[in-house]
Amino acid sequence: MFRLKTIPSLAMLMLVTTSLSAPALSQEQQPGKDTEVIMAQPTWDTGWFYTEIYRQLLSELGYSVSSVLTLDNPAFYQSVGYGDVTLWVDGWFPIHNPYKDAIEGTAEIIGSVVSGGAIEGYLVDKASAEALSITSLDDFKRDDVKAAFDRDGDGKADLVACPPGWGCELVIEHHMNSYELNDHVNLIKAGYPAAMADAVASYESGSPILFYTWTPNWTVNELVPGEDVVWINVPEVNLPDNLAELTDAAIRDGVEGCVSDPCVLGFPANSIDAVVNKAFLDDNPAVRSLLENGEIPIADVYAQNAAMNAGDDDVVGQAAAWISENRELVDTWLTAARAAAQ
Repeated sequence: MFRLKTIPSLAMLMLVTTSLSAPALSQEQQPGKDTEVIMAQPTWDTGWFYTEIYRQLLSELGYSVSSVLTLDNPAFYQSVGYGDVTLWVDGWFPIHNPYKDAIEGTAEIIGSVVSGGAIEGYLVDKASAEALSITSLDDFKRDDVKAAFDRDGDGKADLVACPPGWGCELVIEHHMNSYELNDHVNLIKAGYPAAMADAVASYESGSPILFYTWTPNWTVNELVPGEDVVWINVPEVNLPDNLAELTDAAIRDGVEGCVSDPCVLGFPANSIDAVVNKAFLDDNPAVRSLLENGEIPIADVYAQNAAMNAGDDDVVGQAAAWISENRELVDTWLTAARAAAQ
C-alpha cells in the first residue's frame, strides 16, 4: 500500500522549474499534444483520488486537461453522450445501469478503474444490533427499534441515505417501497459527507446509528465493520426492474462484519469503470489503452479516503505521491498507451 504524503511547496516549485527547462517531449512520447480533455468527477469525494491519478497520467501523455468538473450522475451521462464532457472514471455498474440508455452509441464503458470490487448496503452500530437483535431492515418495523433510532422525534428510524441524483437513491427508494418501510424509516438525503459526519458524532456519543454506505469509502475506516458497526441483511433481494437480473450479485459471501454469511446486501456488487465519449475514444487510442491497462488497488483508495477524512485534502499531492511510488507499474501503462497511438 502506498504512503500518503503531501508534496512540499518548494519541491513542487523545483518540479515546475525543471519541467520548464527540460527538452520538449516528442509526439511519440506525448500522443495527446494539443488535444483537450474535459474530465468530470462525481459529487461524492471518495472517487476524486483516482480521478486525479488519471488526470495526471493523461497530462503525462500530453493531453490538455482543464479543471475537473464535479457533476451529478444524470448531468454527466447526458454530457458525455453529447461530447460536452470527455470522460469520468466513476461509472458504477450495475448501479448506473439506468443511465446506459442515455449513452447508447455515444459513449463506451471501459473497466475496471479500481480493482477489488465495490459493495453497498446498510449498516447499524454493533452495540445496538446486538442489544436489539437487529439482523435485517425488516427489524425497523418494530417499535422498540424505531424508537432507538428516531433522532428527530417523528416516530421513524433515521437512515443516512443518498442525495438526490445518485444511483443508490433509486435503489434505496425501491427498497423502502418494496419492504413497506416508508412508515417506519425516514431517509436523510442531505449532503452525504455532512450527514455521515453527524452520524459518526452520534455514534461517538453513544447513540444508535443506521446508514447506507459503499466501498471504497472513508466510513468503513472510521466505523469498522465487525468492530464498530455491522452490515445487516435486507428481507429478500428486491431490485428495480433494470437491475432485476442481478439478484444473485446482491448476495455476497465472506463480507467482513456482516450479521450473516452469505450477506444479503440487497445491492449488486459493483465494478468502478471509466465512461468515455465514443468519438473521442475512437480518435485517441492512447486513452483507450491507458484505461484498459490501468487499475488502482482498492486498498490504496481506502487509505486515501481515510487520510482525506482525517483532514488531508491535498488530493493532487496524494495522487502525485501514488504515481511516484508506483512509477514502474505506471510506466508500463504509459508505454502501452504510446504504442497504441502509433
